[in-house]
Amino acid sequence: MQEMFNRALDLIVAYLPNLIGPIAILVIGFLIAFVVAALVRMALRRTTLDSRLTRLLFGDEADKSVPVENAISKGVFYLLMIFVLVEFFQALQLTAITGPLNKLLDTTFAYLPSLFGAGVLLLIAWMLATVLRRVMLVTLQGAKLDERLACGQADTKTKCAPLSKTLSDVVYWVVFILFLPLILDALRLQGALEPIKTLLNRVFDFVPSIIGAGLIILIGWFLARLIRQVVSNLLAAAGLDRLSDRLGLSETLGELKLSGLIGLVLYVLILIPVIIAGLSALKLDAVTQPASAMLGKIMDALPLMFGAALVLVISYIVARIVATLVTNVLAGMGFNNVLINLGITKKPTQGGKTPAAIVGMLALATIMILASIEASRMLKFDTLADLLAKLLVFGGHILMGLIILGVGMFLANVVAKSVLESGRANAGMLATAARVVVLVLAGAMALRQMDIANEIVNLAFGLLLGAVAVAVALAFGLGGRESAAKLIEEWRASTKGK
Repeated sequence: MQEMFNRALDLIVAYLPNLIGPIAILVIGFLIAFVVAALVRMALRRTTLDSRLTRLLFGDEADKSVPVENAISKGVFYLLMIFVLVEFFQALQLTAITGPLNKLLDTTFAYLPSLFGAGVLLLIAWMLATVLRRVMLVTLQGAKLDERLACGQADTKTKCAPLSKTLSDVVYWVVFILFLPLILDALRLQGALEPIKTLLNRVFDFVPSIIGAGLIILIGWFLARLIRQVVSNLLAAAGLDRLSDRLGLSETLGELKLSGLIGLVLYVLILIPVIIAGLSALKLDAVTQPASAMLGKIMDALPLMFGAALVLVISYIVARIVATLVTNVLAGMGFNNVLINLGITKKPTQGGKTPAAIVGMLALATIMILASIEASRMLKFDTLADLLAKLLVFGGHILMGLIILGVGMFLANVVAKSVLESGRANAGMLATAARVVVLVLAGAMALRQMDIANEIVNLAFGLLLGAVAVAVALAFGLGGRESAAKLIEEWRASTKGK
């Protein structure tokens, strides 16, 4: 046992000088790799590569930074350690391990020119993209594009990215996309290069269509705005807005003037075919065919729409004239005192809501409903026309019922006044009874004319009349039996005498 131990110790002592060199190579190489990696990390931190790359990829509002500096320094460390390990295993004469490592290093260094070339292309793409983005941003800001669009006029509390910055970012990333095939080719990544080439070829084949569609829409939009502004100004200068104010159309239109409304209609009518033409330039048949069909229907309906609008406008003008005429005539005839004559109020109505003005408004509404029925039939909106016709008929019934009720109230006052002036006993009670009877009769006739709850009205009126008859019969039969007997005896005597 002692002999075996001594032999093993002799072997270790004999092989120890051969271990000192590889261990020294490993330790010294580790220290050198660590120091070089630390120096690389310090140099990269001075260049602020992490923050620059973060702004490049994610913008200025990124929450986290890209740890490129640490990754590069670790890559340098592990690359140097591979060299150290190769030397370490060669010193130990372990060729079974050094062979694969040498092959890995040869492959890595053979690929370094490709990486360098891809890096140079990426640097050129970044420089060119940065310059073009800056030029685009300065140009668009100089043209005050953001101020002319809605985003430039938006509320400061609302987050709205300026269009100039958006377009500049688009140009920036387009440059990188254009350089992407060159970078992949430099890296010899053919598997990823072919799909990218196919995609870019299709995109570039589609670019002329996009440019053509954009030019069509841009020119059409400019012409539509120009025509809208010219027509609106011409109509305003011709006095159309003043005429609409006199006719009372300004109350209906609100802040929008009549000249502006006509200009807006022309703007939309011009812009719709322009948009469809732009879509046609894109060769998007799935979108353009339904849009073209819709435009054809709109164009076919334009004469009908124009005729219906003309009917409504002329009818409104006539209705305003008729309403004013009716109001003035009735006011001159003393119609505003009708509520006093009916006993509803004791003071004349003041302000614009006089009875004459209300009748004028009813006349205006009637004329406009008739015009709306005709306009609906012109537009082939038969359901709407029938609904408006039924509404007009129902309104006529309501109006006639109100007239009957008003006449009944007037007759009730006349009858009650006549009874009171007769001077008979219990004239007040008889006048009230006469007033109630006339009002009940007029109310029943009014409800009947309004076609509201006909069965209930008939039943109530029949029951009331029967109750009155029964009450009279009972009063005459029970309370006046002696008088009734005398009266009947006189009738019999007169009959016999004849």
